[in-house]
Amino acid sequence: MKVSKEELLHIADLADLNIKDEEVDNYLENLQDILNFADVINNAKTEGLEETIGANENCNVFRKDEVKEFDNKDGIMNIAPEKERNMYKIPKVL
Repeated sequence: MKVSKEELLHIADLADLNIKDEEVDNYLENLQDILNFADVINNAKTEGLEETIGANENCNVFRKDEVKEFDNKDGIMNIAPEKERNMYKIPKVL
């Protein structure tokens, strides 16, 4: 399937893209490459393959959420640029 300049400009208009005349050929080439790759994927042989959802069977690879005491609170507070009531003081963000 070959994309025409008119189709490209129509798609660009739908997507509210401002394509300059000197960019049209580059966009046409890139869009054609994408469509050609999609065609390759659509025509890939899948007979005899099992369905898969992921690459492995791990269901939860995150660490357990555990509360731990931090031993060096004074050391952390000593490097704070500003502190107030034993907390870091930061600028207001609105």
